[in-house]
Amino acid sequence: MSLYAIGDLHLHFQSELKAPGQLYGKVWKDHERIFKENCESLIREEDTLVLVGDHSWGKKFADCEQDLEYICALPGRKILLRGNHDMFWDVKKTEKLNELYRGRLSFLQNNYMPYGDYALVGTKGYCFEGPFYLDRYGHLVGWDEAEAARAEKLVGREIERLTMSFEAAKADGFCKFIMFLHYPPTNILQKNSAFTNLAEKYGAEQVIYGHCHGEKRFHDSIRGMKRGIRYSLVSGDCLRWHPMKVL
Repeated sequence: MSLYAIGDLHLHFQSELKAPGQLYGKVWKDHERIFKENCESLIREEDTLVLVGDHSWGKKFADCEQDLEYICALPGRKILLRGNHDMFWDVKKTEKLNELYRGRLSFLQNNYMPYGDYALVGTKGYCFEGPFYLDRYGHLVGWDEAEAARAEKLVGREIERLTMSFEAAKADGFCKFIMFLHYPPTNILQKNSAFTNLAEKYGAEQVIYGHCHGEKRFHDSIRGMKRGIRYSLVSGDCLRWHPMKVL
């Protein structure tokens, strides 16, 4: 029994693809077929695959049913995290999604999923990505205080949801955690964040996230070991559509 993770499939079997330019690169050509074949050769029915968000471009549930059926057909147990483009997923209706797809898909939000003696916890997360950027000399260009303040509120909300996941797992006796986010745990200006602090507080062994597309973005956040926690980026194009083995 193994645990795998990947994110950002950006499926669009029923909807129009609307994405930044990097989603049109060579690595995205026929990626649905490539990913399916990789899963079928790697993942067994007793394994678990966590998909860390941005599953579908469909804005409404009716626009992404084929995308979700594609995921259902993949081997193993599938656990889904909410991404910033998953407009079909109303956070207040996560329980209804879990009921609708019971035995086929599990939706991770304000809850946890057991995996052996581990609890898998997660939320969409959030990090302030702009308007700012670092120029080629590493200098900060642009900063919007109002947007930064709004971002702090969004981070606070996501921290509450993630804390709920940790506490639910602790109440059921779990003391080993793997933490999943859609957004990276830090932005390009941060060395630490509320998310890294929470991971350390609860003793998460790993933090796994997606969202960062294109080689220029692959090192926007923490990768590798930091303060005893392993951080991994698992966006699909970064992994070239090969799910990463977590355990």
